[in-house]
Amino acid sequence: MSQRLNADRRGYYGPYGGRFVPETLMAPLEELTRAWRAARCDTAFQQEFHRYLRDLVGRPTPLYFAERLSREIGGARVYLKREDLCHTGAHKINNSLGQILLARRMGKKRVIAETGAGQHGVATAAMAAAFDMECVVYMGQVDMKRQALNVYRMREFGAKVVPVTAGQQTLKEAINEAMRDWVTNVRHTHYILGTAYGAHPYPVMVRNFQRIIGDEARRQILEKEERLPDLLIACVGGGSNAIGLFYPFLSDPAVRMLGVEAGGEGILPGKHAARFQGGSLGVLQGTRSYVLQDPYGQIELTHSVSAGLDYAAVGPEHAWLRDQGRVEYTFATDDQALDAFLRLARLEGIIPALESAHAIAAAIQRAPTLEKDKIILINLSGRGDKDVAQVAEKVTL
Repeated sequence: MSQRLNADRRGYYGPYGGRFVPETLMAPLEELTRAWRAARCDTAFQQEFHRYLRDLVGRPTPLYFAERLSREIGGARVYLKREDLCHTGAHKINNSLGQILLARRMGKKRVIAETGAGQHGVATAAMAAAFDMECVVYMGQVDMKRQALNVYRMREFGAKVVPVTAGQQTLKEAINEAMRDWVTNVRHTHYILGTAYGAHPYPVMVRNFQRIIGDEARRQILEKEERLPDLLIACVGGGSNAIGLFYPFLSDPAVRMLGVEAGGEGILPGKHAARFQGGSLGVLQGTRSYVLQDPYGQIELTHSVSAGLDYAAVGPEHAWLRDQGRVEYTFATDDQALDAFLRLARLEGIIPALESAHAIAAAIQRAPTLEKDKIILINLSGRGDKDVAQVAEKVTL
């Protein structure tokens, strides 16, 4: 099944994916594709990547049985894949590390990135510091205000953080500016795209760097329970943490999978970022996928309490998996995510990122409908230090 669901050599998952970029970017995308394919087969590159994952990132991350949460909500037992314990606080560093090593392999001295919640920006800035590269991060002005802590962390690592004031001043606009930079500086700059989105080879390349999550989770749950989980749950913005967890389980039909989008204030135009609830087939920022757009193809405004899920499109592999019926997609609202944020903190002593809280919210709904011998495995994609001030403004403790 995993082979049938994979992309072709042009980066298409059925009708989704591909390359929709200016001619100026075709050459660097081809260069990146060649470098990535060579590195994928290079034992020395893979050994170096996994050595840094172990010694710098802190892998493997634990698989934690959330006993009090499981008892409180009833039904299935809940496990958390603790990506929040990675260096810099989220799964994003798996991909940033892989792409930094590729950039070095290609002889690039400068890297750029976009960021919404700031976790990808922080991870990229940290890796740029570790590997002595110039780093520029583009971030929407709105996101800079609500993620001020991560802005400061990026600057501490030596990165230049460029505020983006166009449009909605969030993630979509940050990607636009990063792509403009890349067009101008392709000879010496590599664009470290932060999610399983964009022009080929980014969706499949990012997924392969992130599949370490699912590979570890698979081994760990077999060690702990001597069987596979019944349900995997992960939040879905662009979709890298989700596809990283899901991919190693795609050939296991008994393992169901649930991706959770941002329901925002409700499924009304401009009030959410749940592409599968109100989106349609379209092209945005390099690829064809489900996009929130009006009947004339104009991109709709989006909203989420979580800056990392506030994006108008979803990774093409997720669109294809949904069409194939292999993964189910739902949404959690802002209020549900905030409730899940506080419940996990108070029941398990773990403060999740607001992105991850969407997955916790879905588990709170689903677990009681399952028998007690069933197992839910959630990707806790990041920690919530960055969100504490924002939550404090919205919730009375």
